[in-house]
This record gives sequence, C-alpha cells and structure tokens, in this order.
Amino acid sequence: MQKGKPALRAVPQHRRDIRPGSGPEGNERLTAMTGAVLLAGFAAEGLTILSIHHLLALHFLLGMLLIGPVALKIGSTLYRFFRYYAGSVPYVRKGPPAPLLRLIGPLVILTSAGVLGSGVMLAVAGPAGRGPWLLLHKASFILWFGVMTIHVLAYAPRLPRLLLQGRARASAAIPGGAARWLLLGASLAGGILVAVLTVHWSAQWGAGAL
Repeated sequence: MQKGKPALRAVPQHRRDIRPGSGPEGNERLTAMTGAVLLAGFAAEGLTILSIHHLLALHFLLGMLLIGPVALKIGSTLYRFFRYYAGSVPYVRKGPPAPLLRLIGPLVILTSAGVLGSGVMLAVAGPAGRGPWLLLHKASFILWFGVMTIHVLAYAPRLPRLLLQGRARASAAIPGGAARWLLLGASLAGGILVAVLTVHWSAQWGAGAL
C-alpha cells in the first residue's frame, strides 16, 4: 500500500460491479456543472467591479445569488474528500487531485467563504459600519483571486469534456443525472431567494459609499 493512500475497504465483488464508477464520476460531473455556473457568475460579478459605484446594487445581488452554488460546490468537494479518506473503493480507485490542487483546495474554500461572508456583513452593517468589513472583503478578494486563478487554469480545460463530450452516452453511463440537475437548480433557487430577500440592503449604500 502506498504511503498516505487510504486502504481499500473489502467490498463483495457483486457490490463492486453495480453501476461501476457512478459515485466519483457523478460527483465529478456535479462539481463541474456547479463550477461552470460559478465561472460565469463570478465573471459577471467581476465586471461590476469595473464600475462599482454605478453597479453596486447589482454587485450585491450577484454576490448573494452565488451563495447557493458556492455552498453546493464546497459540499460536493468535501463529499469526495471524505469518501476518499474513508476508504470508499470507487473514490480511492479514482484517486486524489494533483498535490498542488489538494494544497490550494482548503484555501479556495476559506477565501470563498471570506469574500462572500464579508460581503454579507458589509450589506448588513451598511456604510456606517463598513470599516473592518470592507478591509476584510478587499483582502479576502485579493487572496481569493490568486488561488482561484490557479484553480481555474487547472480545471477549466477539463470542463468541455465533463460537460459536453458524449453527453448522451455519459448520461446513460453515470446514473443520477436528474438528481444532479435538481441539486444545481435548488442551489440556484436558494441563491435567488437569498438575493431577493436581501436586495433592499443595497439601498442604504449611496453613490460614493465605497
């Protein structure tokens, strides 16, 4: 057994052959689907920064909306992590991400939580209480941008294969397609709900408040 690699748990042969690869492949597909949504969402969010004083309300709205998909992607990533280190046969056979990606994975999660969390607190506190939250928001964004650049450069080239290549064949080979779309739709619906319920917070931010 390789050092640091979880031991394969003994699983009856008939159980190993049931829907082979559906677990890690399905998880990978869900993570890729969510990642594609986040890539588009954060790109739109980044564009609002170019004219933040005029697009501040949209900036807040998109930030709140992205909370749902971000939570789903963190959940799917942590699920793979725990299944792998728990010794689940399909996940151990699939193997872990590359060492660099394993290293920055926790940083992606922490900085994403920092950017969104400080943004929420900025919305709650308003201009009067922006002091430490604005500083934290800007600092966490800089860190997030750095680790996300590495993350996106590593994973973006794989998105076409995961999302488009042989889609009909892949849908038949990887069970749970409906559940994955349901989870993604639920995360977007949750994000939209949060955005709608908190959109009035941006009204207290007048022009030049940032």
